[in-house]
Amino acid sequence: MKLISVNVGLPQEVTWKGKTVSTGIFKEPVSERVRVRSLNLDGDRQADLTVHGGLDKAVYVYPFEHYDYWRSELPDTELTLGIFGENFTVTGLREEELNIGDRFKIGSVELMVTQPRLPCYKLAICFGRSDMVKRFLASRRTGFYFRVLQEGEVGAGDTLELVSRDTNNITVADITQLYVREPNNPELLHRVTQLKALPESWRDYFQDLLRRQDVR
Repeated sequence: MKLISVNVGLPQEVTWKGKTVSTGIFKEPVSERVRVRSLNLDGDRQADLTVHGGLDKAVYVYPFEHYDYWRSELPDTELTLGIFGENFTVTGLREEELNIGDRFKIGSVELMVTQPRLPCYKLAICFGRSDMVKRFLASRRTGFYFRVLQEGEVGAGDTLELVSRDTNNITVADITQLYVREPNNPELLHRVTQLKALPESWRDYFQDLLRRQDVR
């Protein structure tokens, strides 16, 4: 498990469908070590804090292994590291193998897996494709977010050390599967609503699904 690229970027204004939009999705790799703080990385900011950023979305991570899939899906697109808006491009961490609540150490930083990414229209802006959000979610290659438990510094080439494995055994992929394809899985829904490492907004969403199923 290795951190192969650290990517940061500040919000910029772009034109999308005739409107001016501010977005922080454009990230570029940096060669120096970077300070990771509780809300973001030094040199990195989110444009719309109502849906991006926050303690549970401090660091967005994308598996490098997915790049091969997207190269075949988007052969005319140059896929530079950070193009998915990720802060960390990593190898050896896949959504189906990561539990919500797993804890890792990278450099001097300690982090916890919190949730998959649900893409917004700004991913479409980045790729210049209106269908990109739908394709990204359907692929279930979502990447995931880290919460920062201990601030510190990281750099490309750092290894990732698994500090602890969450014993609830609910993976990042399970959350995406529930959201996209299996909303009528009451057993998994119930387990997810009890998962303290999952952000409250997700637990509330799945609790509402359970209530609606009980009504039916």
